[in-house]
Amino acid sequence: MAPFEPEIVTTDGQLLPAAVPADAALSIRSATVSYGDKPAVFSVDATFPSGAMSAIVGPNGAGKSTLLKAALGVIPRVSGDVFVFGEPVEKARDRIAYVPQRASVDWDFPTTVLDVVQMGLYPRLGLLGRLGGAMRKEALFCLDRVGMADFANRQIGQLSGGQQQRVFLARALAQDADLYLLDEPFAGVDAATERAIIDVLHSLKADGKAVVAVHHDLATVREYFDHVFMINVRRMAEGPVDITFTTAALQSTYGGRLAATHLSELALSGAG
Repeated sequence: MAPFEPEIVTTDGQLLPAAVPADAALSIRSATVSYGDKPAVFSVDATFPSGAMSAIVGPNGAGKSTLLKAALGVIPRVSGDVFVFGEPVEKARDRIAYVPQRASVDWDFPTTVLDVVQMGLYPRLGLLGRLGGAMRKEALFCLDRVGMADFANRQIGQLSGGQQQRVFLARALAQDADLYLLDEPFAGVDAATERAIIDVLHSLKADGKAVVAVHHDLATVREYFDHVFMINVRRMAEGPVDITFTTAALQSTYGGRLAATHLSELALSGAG
């Protein structure tokens, strides 16, 4: 990642804050989000590099999902700015694909797997556009990438949790985005689904895409990710996994919520 530049000007002449790297896929500056009088995220700066797999980790209630949703504008920010590839997020939404938590989706909605994936193609159609055969093929190709092509005509609510997660990843693939944001993509899925998802995400990285995921399994951070952002309401640590994901950073982020044995296991795996 390039060093910080003193000034960055967008294509329309806007001056960005000084601490926004020119090549960052996602930059969050001084973001605060509150639920009532209590801040869920407080004055957070975060930078996620291009062409990399980044994890957002922290204890329950630390603001991980809140930070991601606030960056997207799904929930309002009290303060702060968000930039995507150097542009204000409002001007770069077509470069972002988002996979929400499964728990936030109405799985009883009467729609098929193929219909869900084709929703990812709608932004390309315009107001009067219609899905044609080529786009149907594209949606089927995305389903095939996640191992779900045989379920194209199945009602979405009839799938298992892992299958539903694969379908929503296929919908994100259909958007052909540059930045993929995922909120706990491995929560509640079986081992085969987790491996299928991580393989697809790594292929996106190989294609130069950026992936940012809220992640809860500390044991796989080093295996899956290049970059880590650690949060507990405030930013606790961020940077390349091999130098940032340390026992000291984990203790600072989680406090007494991590058992000493768990910290030892992580240290043995490289989080020294």
